[in-house]
Amino acid sequence: MADTAPSLKLTFEGAQKLLTAAIAKANELNVPQCICIVDNGGHLLTMGRMDGAFAMSIETAFRKAKTAASYGIPTGGITPALEIKLALGTDGQRINLLGGLPVIVDGNVIGGIGVGSGTGEQDREVAAAALGAIAGAKRFTF
Repeated sequence: MADTAPSLKLTFEGAQKLLTAAIAKANELNVPQCICIVDNGGHLLTMGRMDGAFAMSIETAFRKAKTAASYGIPTGGITPALEIKLALGTDGQRINLLGGLPVIVDGNVIGGIGVGSGTGEQDREVAAAALGAIAGAKRFTF
């Protein structure tokens, strides 16, 4: 087994593309959103709060992005039995609300996007549309 492995990285430019695509979809839906993009370690790369979006949704969007990047799965699908334990064990940093998606390219989780301020379904729709901005990113359909 090798001691090192090559990896992919979500760049700031890529994060900006995700943000721009998410904003376009939110505008199309006429739903102002808070949108956070993180790297695979859950560190913020970029974010935006559209005019009219709830300020408190910045926190939930950030936590959705971090959760999706950490687990490599969409938020909102974690079993209820683990949901409380997950929140307690991470001091509230992991969240199970709809609207967080991992950014996966060539099987590698390179980041996450979290969206908040609409309904859970709207948040998830905006996040899913944003993934189309990254070449080769795994797409999610719901």
